[in-house]
Amino acid sequence: MLRPERMSKVSVVGTNRVVQDVIEAAHDQNVLHFSDSSGDVGVEGFDAGNPLDGADDASDKLVTVRSLLSILGVEEEDAGPTRIVTDDALENEFADIRDEVNELDERRTEVEDRLSELEDRVAAVEPFVTLGIDLDLLQGYDTVEVAVGEGDTDEIEHALADEGDVRSFETFSEDGVVAVFAYPSGDATDVLEDALVGVEFVEHEIPSGNGSPDDYLDSLEHKRQKLESELATVENELEGLRLEHAGFLLAAEEKLNIEVQKAEAPLNFATTEHAFVAEGWVPTSEYAEFASAVQDAGGDGVDVEELERAEYEPPEHEIGHGEQGAAPDGGTAEQPPVVQDNPGPVKPFEMLVRVINRPNYYDLDPTIILFLTFPAFYGFMIGDVGYGVIYAAVGWWMYTTLDSDALAALGGVAVLSGLATIVFGFLYGEIFGFHLIGEYLWNGSPPLHKGLKPGNADWARLWLVVSVLVALGHLTLGYAIDTYKRMRHGVWDALTEGASWAILMVGLWVWIFSHALGGAKPDLLFTALSGQPLGFTGFGATVGWAALAVGLVGYALLIYAEGAVGGIEGALNSLTHVLSYTRLAAVMLAKGGMAFVVNLLFFGAYETQPNDPESGEFHFMLEHDWSYVQTHYPEAELMFGGLVHGPITAVLGGILIFVLGHLLVLALGVTSAGLQAVRLEYVEFFGKFYEGGGTKYEPFGYDRSYTTQD
Repeated sequence: MLRPERMSKVSVVGTNRVVQDVIEAAHDQNVLHFSDSSGDVGVEGFDAGNPLDGADDASDKLVTVRSLLSILGVEEEDAGPTRIVTDDALENEFADIRDEVNELDERRTEVEDRLSELEDRVAAVEPFVTLGIDLDLLQGYDTVEVAVGEGDTDEIEHALADEGDVRSFETFSEDGVVAVFAYPSGDATDVLEDALVGVEFVEHEIPSGNGSPDDYLDSLEHKRQKLESELATVENELEGLRLEHAGFLLAAEEKLNIEVQKAEAPLNFATTEHAFVAEGWVPTSEYAEFASAVQDAGGDGVDVEELERAEYEPPEHEIGHGEQGAAPDGGTAEQPPVVQDNPGPVKPFEMLVRVINRPNYYDLDPTIILFLTFPAFYGFMIGDVGYGVIYAAVGWWMYTTLDSDALAALGGVAVLSGLATIVFGFLYGEIFGFHLIGEYLWNGSPPLHKGLKPGNADWARLWLVVSVLVALGHLTLGYAIDTYKRMRHGVWDALTEGASWAILMVGLWVWIFSHALGGAKPDLLFTALSGQPLGFTGFGATVGWAALAVGLVGYALLIYAEGAVGGIEGALNSLTHVLSYTRLAAVMLAKGGMAFVVNLLFFGAYETQPNDPESGEFHFMLEHDWSYVQTHYPEAELMFGGLVHGPITAVLGGILIFVLGHLLVLALGVTSAGLQAVRLEYVEFFGKFYEGGGTKYEPFGYDRSYTTQD
């Protein structure tokens, strides 16, 4: 789990007469990841391979099939049962479908273009309908200029009156649409254009037509209806083709995709006139079966060899964090591709790791640690059975329904986070902010409290201290992993890097939790855990000073490795990164407080023993109003009367507040608790040891969905 699946580098050498058989066998095995150096082995006499015969034809057909799928709008769910697609079907049936679909698509495009043009004409005639003047009266004059548009009639008339080349004019307007008739003086032309230059006037082209604009518009509407009917007919015919041929086209795309993969496989080979060499990586557990299948296919004409079984320790010449390192001969050392090896429930968390970067082959895979810590952080911060059930249900729907691998994985994370929220909810005794589980399951005394009630406020201070302790454990684990990784370079390298940071951090915080200079430290360091089973009241002063001395040794090692600036950073991080984890307690209190406020507004609540904060409690008025409480608990103090106990308008408003308020808390649980937990994992924890930069495993092969070979 902490390591990716072990990989073996293999070499396949053969004669060209068996290359197609070898490609078929390797493709069927679907485990060979071609090496980055395939096709360019640097051996004299070997060149990059060429595609097999038929590659161009298959590629052209594949492009055409994908175009047809796009035109018909075919989806995966249209596939139907798996089928065998023969070469004859690709030559004959496919050609017929292509011609029919293309013809209908061309008709659809033509109708859509005509319809779009008609829509423009309809839009253009609408101002003339508003104006109400027959179209033949607006055009066809020899000595009168006419313009129709939108503008201010008064401004237009003033401009025409000031224009010396206009002998006379007339305007007609309706709802902002203006028709202007002008009679030029003498031989003047374009007088309207000159007169209206300085006026805000948007001119409309006069439609070519006769009679009423209403009649003209009706004729256009009639043509539009005919075109829409024609378009609907074409769409229906295309839909019929989609229903009839979707399964075949999806299967044809898959078959052609496989053919193209096989035909272009030699591009990854190094070849001569008579032989070929291909190198790549396969999971070590799959090597024997892969070698046997390829050897059987190629017979005496092929030889399969395991060149190396990659160790998890990088070679001495490996440098940096990327995919390649410097090789002794000045070339590059290839890093094996990564197949993360985690059990089923852990797999969704691989997506969270890959958001940062894919683990490299020589790195530890932190997915299992994320699986253990992320839901715990999330569940601790929300800690409510009701919210947890919703998170788990939504996550299960995402995990089992969505096609996207990333979203499905996120659903799996949500399921486990929801389950953790339910567990903590039972321990807190809460469901949607109510303490009903605590009352009925734990007889009013659940094992844990959030610390929102007056009588258990000490729990809030406890959670702050617990957050610090969780930080120390989580961060120390990160430093320990970094130290383990650096041990490959020697003890001194490990000691001056990850170990020095851990020594400084732990030594400093043991001193903080000790009674050394105790008078200058807050009491909660020594009292928060005093009432718990461990009864911790702080380390002794001697232990504290000794721990500080050890921490200073770590600090000296850190300065030696990182310099003065790195030392300052280390000192600050030892405090700030640990204190960053107090967000766990802060978000938990904030979310619990928000749910409490929503319930308080709707049901109302009262506090018992308000003058005794050590034992005070609040209770929601779920069944009775304040008058009942006053009668039976005269010492109680009202916190809020509750909208549900008011008039009907208050009740309706309260229902809205109750529903929207809990939905808000539910949503903020994702955006605050989820993001804060992610931040602690990515920034604080991963930052201590994680490198990433792994190569994605992309095996040569295809997982069939629509075709079968049987």
